[in-house]
Amino acid sequence: MTDNAFGVNMEPIATVERAYRASLKLGITKGVDRSRAVLAMAQALQNSVNDILEANTLDLEASREMAVPDLILDWLKLTPERLQATIEILERLGELPDPLRRVRNADYQLQDSQTYCQLMPLGVIALIYEAFPQLGAIAAGLCIKTGNSLILRGSSEASNSNAAIAYALQSALEEVEIPADSLQLLAADSGGTIVRDLVTQDRYINLVIPYGRPSMVQQIMRQSTAPVLKTAMGNCYLYWSVSGGLEMVRSMILDSHQSQPDPVNAIEKVLIHRSSQPSALVTLWNSLKEKGFEIRGDAELAQAFTDLKLAADSEWNQSYLKKVVAFKIVDSLEAAINWINQHSSGHADCIVTESYQESRYFALGVNSASTYINASSRFSRNPSRGDSVFLGMSNQKGHRRGLISLETLTTVKHIVQGNGRL
Repeated sequence: MTDNAFGVNMEPIATVERAYRASLKLGITKGVDRSRAVLAMAQALQNSVNDILEANTLDLEASREMAVPDLILDWLKLTPERLQATIEILERLGELPDPLRRVRNADYQLQDSQTYCQLMPLGVIALIYEAFPQLGAIAAGLCIKTGNSLILRGSSEASNSNAAIAYALQSALEEVEIPADSLQLLAADSGGTIVRDLVTQDRYINLVIPYGRPSMVQQIMRQSTAPVLKTAMGNCYLYWSVSGGLEMVRSMILDSHQSQPDPVNAIEKVLIHRSSQPSALVTLWNSLKEKGFEIRGDAELAQAFTDLKLAADSEWNQSYLKKVVAFKIVDSLEAAINWINQHSSGHADCIVTESYQESRYFALGVNSASTYINASSRFSRNPSRGDSVFLGMSNQKGHRRGLISLETLTTVKHIVQGNGRL
C-alpha cells in the first residue's frame, strides 16, 4: 500500500478510512474553495494531456495483445477530443453555483420552532468503472463540487491511464489545499478481492456507483453492503405508432447512437404496430443499413422478410451496446407498454406518435426513469442548456432515479431552530 496522496492504493480498508476522514473536512469547506479546486483539476488535466495520452497508448497496446474486445477498446481509447471534452466539463462544473446548503422549506413545522432542510454531501463515494478513463475525472469533479470524497477503482485495461489522470487531479487538489485523501485510486486486481473488500465497507462508504457492462453492474449489486446507485446503458425501446412519421423514427434512432464513447440511451429495440406499412419498414431498414447498422427482427418479421436476421428471445432483455437494432410487431399501444415494462432496461424509452392521447398514455404507463415523446433519447454529459452536468443514467427507484447529477450526490439534512421553549 502507498501512503502518499499520489500513489495507487492496494488496501481498500485503509483507503476508505482515509477517505472518510477527508470527507469530514471537505464537507465543511466553502463553495468557492470547492469550485476553485475543480477549476484547478481542469487546468491540471490540460497541462497533462501528453502524459495521459502516452499512458493511454500503453493501455491500448497491452489490451490489443490480450485480445480485449473491440467494445472495451473503444471505451478505453482516449483522444485529444475526448480529453478536451472532459476538461470542458470540469471547467463548467467549477463555474456552476454551489449545490450545497441550499435552504428548503420542510414539510412539517414544530411548535415554537422553525424547521428547514439543507442539501449536504453524502460523504464517501466509490466509483467502480470499466475502461472509460475520463469518467474518473468527471466523477472527481462532481464529487469535489458536492463536498464528497471519491474512491476510484478502474479496470486493469485502463490502469496506466487511470493513474496518470489521478496523479494530475491529486496534484491540483494539493495545490489548492483540499484534503489530499479526498480523491484516491485503488489498484485493479484480477481476482476481484479489492472490489469485494471495498463495497462491503458500509460503515464509511455512503454510495457505490458501478459503471460498465450490465454483468459488471449486477455483480456489484450482489456483493455490496453499501448503497448502490445502479447505472444502465443500452436496451432502450422505441414504439412506432401508426400515426408516427418514418423520418422522425429514423432521425431518433440515428441521433440516439451519437453519444461517445458510451451509447447510454441508444435505441436498440423498435416496436412497430401491426398496421404499419411494409414499404415504410423496408425504407427504414435500408436507410439504417447504409449508416452501418445491423437489423434484426422477431419471428414474424424474419419469416416475412427472409433477409432479416432473427433476434433470439434472450436479446429482447439485453443491450447490444453497438449499432444493432431489433424490430418487433405488436398489436397495440398497450401491448407495446407491457412489453417495454417487461424487457426494457428501464432508463430511457421513446414513442413516435402524432396523438396527444397516445403520448400521455405512454409517458404515464412506461415504468422507466425517462420517457421521450417525439424526441431523441440521446445522452449528453455536458448539455448546452441548463445548469447540469451528468455522470450517467440510473434505472432504479432507490437513492435517485434518472440522470446522475450534482444533486444526486447530495442528501438532505433537517434542521430545527428553536427558541428555548419546550
